[in-house]
Amino acid sequence: MTETVAKSSRSPLPFDPIQEAARLWSGHWDEMPRMRAVTSLMRVHQLVLTELDELLRPMGLTFARYEVLVLLSFSRRGSLPLGKIGERLQVHATSVTPLVKRLETAGLITRTPHPEDGRAVLAAITTKGRAVVQQATEAIVGARFALASMTEDECDQLTRLLTAPRSAAGDF
Repeated sequence: MTETVAKSSRSPLPFDPIQEAARLWSGHWDEMPRMRAVTSLMRVHQLVLTELDELLRPMGLTFARYEVLVLLSFSRRGSLPLGKIGERLQVHATSVTPLVKRLETAGLITRTPHPEDGRAVLAAITTKGRAVVQQATEAIVGARFALASMTEDECDQLTRLLTAPRSAAGDF
């Protein structure tokens, strides 16, 4: 398998900012291990999101728009109400509308009034949207979801570790 990894144009820092933050934190407050874990999680989130966004940019997508397309492609009818999209992606309704408008402008989805709920709008993936989601998915898989530095076992372990806080927060 050929590995395609989008590399950020930024230079690495000459020190580990998480370790430095932990050192400084521990001189002032408690819960340093949790602060370090959360800060690491958030920093990795930003690094991965940046890499994926750079990878998707040539297709006119961001990762957030890609997620909407994938969600629609997985739905039984290829369409969902905007409110359901926000709920499934944990995005506020006011954030779903601009995502959907950008995708509609690009011809990747259509918006239509919901046939059973006059207040709701349905977003439906188009044939072009399905082709773009296929192309984008191939790029993301080729880049190993921007986690090429981790083994499959490490990814499984990370998933297990993050299940408890997700469950405690009511995610499922």
